Amino acid sequence: MTPTSTLTSRPLSPKTWPAFARLVEKHDGIFGGCWCIAFHLEAGENKRWAGRYRELKEARVRGGRAHAALVFDGDEAVGWCQFGPTAELPNIRSRKEYEKGLQALPDWRITCFFIDRERRGEGVASLALREALRYIAQAGGGTVEAYPEDYTGERTSNSFLCSGTLGMFEKAGFKKARKIAMRRWVVVQTIPRARVRPPSKPIPSGAHAPRVPAPR
Repeated sequence: MTPTSTLTSRPLSPKTWPAFARLVEKHDGIFGGCWCIAFHLEAGENKRWAGRYRELKEARVRGGRAHAALVFDGDEAVGWCQFGPTAELPNIRSRKEYEKGLQALPDWRITCFFIDRERRGEGVASLALREALRYIAQAGGGTVEAYPEDYTGERTSNSFLCSGTLGMFEKAGFKKARKIAMRRWVVVQTIPRARVRPPSKPIPSGAHAPRVPAPR
């Protein structure tokens, strides 16, 4: 088991797309070939794109319209937490029930997780969630919603837990807002904008600028 302290994260982007794609392909496209695209699609869109989900996902990543916190062990992605502005992820589970009690849309949604089958039980999902919240803070923060399942004390298939567990979100500071299915909750947290470092002091003439590591 690899300790989570040795893992790193990087945002999903054109640069990290190959690692993301390798992880999806290793698991036969994930859940019947969905390529983690379902939450992006409006009603009926899945019929137009059936069988072309990889192409659609890659186009969204290259266009900056798909976000995730990817967890890496070295150069290999071992899991992710998908997040994004609400308009980017319109298709949530239990949507009809969700809209019945809707008062205001959140700024951000966290919709799903996927962990390499060989790395489950190592805390990768919790790390991916923390990193997603960090990226949200860097993007300006705001109200974040997620829709986890509550299977406390029960054993269940991982396919039911792709939205994360209620306990994991509560440990990360989320609060229950309302129930929208037998085990599905809306949970909410407001993430403040990340602090911006003040500009460096002017460097005296003739002095060498300190080396600043490039962002990952």
